[in-house]
Amino acid sequence: MSSQGSARTVVWGTGNVGRAAIRAVDAHPDLDLAGVIVHNPDKVGKDAGELADLDRSLGVAATADVDAALAEADAVVYAASGEVRPVEALADINKAIRVGACVVTPSVYAMYDPRSAPPELRDPVLAAIADGGGSLFVSGIDPGWGNDILPILATGLASSIDQVRCQEIFDYSTYDQPDSVRYLVGMGQPMDYLPPMVAPGVPTMVWGGQLRLIARALGVELDEVRETLLRRPLESSVETAAMGTFEAGNQGALRFEVQGVVDGEPLIVIEHVTRIHPSCATDWPMPPDGGDGAHKVIIEGRPRIEINIEATDEGGNRSAGGNATAVGRLVNAIPWLRAAGPGIYDALDVPLSPAVGKLRRKASA
Repeated sequence: MSSQGSARTVVWGTGNVGRAAIRAVDAHPDLDLAGVIVHNPDKVGKDAGELADLDRSLGVAATADVDAALAEADAVVYAASGEVRPVEALADINKAIRVGACVVTPSVYAMYDPRSAPPELRDPVLAAIADGGGSLFVSGIDPGWGNDILPILATGLASSIDQVRCQEIFDYSTYDQPDSVRYLVGMGQPMDYLPPMVAPGVPTMVWGGQLRLIARALGVELDEVRETLLRRPLESSVETAAMGTFEAGNQGALRFEVQGVVDGEPLIVIEHVTRIHPSCATDWPMPPDGGDGAHKVIIEGRPRIEINIEATDEGGNRSAGGNATAVGRLVNAIPWLRAAGPGIYDALDVPLSPAVGKLRRKASA
């Protein structure tokens, strides 16, 4: 890993997160896009600018040759999915760490809070760091900045705190990931189908680290982590542009909480309200402006603080906007990580970096 100059940065994966990552690396004044790794043969040889939906060439051709792409990488944005292939994703990440790269990724949920990660995940990462001198920072939006750094910063504005609540309220009809939406989250499945994302223990695995990060920042110990779950069927069939038809009577919405219990009460809560159409479960919380989705932080106390984040990208799409903010958190952390040196870092270690060098007048059409 080089210690001076712009970081030669490789983006691994060109899906929803990878597209945004290419754009973010290209826009960062301290990063140079050095490579793009793809697995789809149809993408090999295509210019990164085309894959990222930019209107210009970036002069970097996508490759399936992982070793060649990593050979001179200072940093890697690992954007390949880890939801249904966590073992393979961790192996890829460790491979990048072993070449000395600092790796940023949203793909391994258990590593959002590395202190509480299972040894079978954490120990191979530590071994890769010892071998190659790289580093790792895992973050996203939810889990990620929406329920670690943002609520922690908001608590600093309060005089007293009764509860910290983080919410994701989203219509998934615009989220073009049918495997995740239909099978991981269960939208459109019969009501006797238990979605893997909310099977007992899984929400704690995914979001429990975020609760522990907030608790650690606030100087409290969690007694336990609890889970709640509600599901609703669609009253009528709905058609989505991205993923086709979802039939009446099948799952149309789910709502769950992962609760950090302190002194017997759920004082730190991460809540998700997810729909496939706004007509389902209209009595549950809705996005404040009636749009496709929002992330919220609510600090109950004095004063009561409520923060609503509504991000859009790729033609006004809020799922794309959320992905882009997750990418921004990761990509903007790379210069700090390079200066910090080898190690595994979490959201309390890595500051939220301001966009130095990015404020400029919009180019005329």
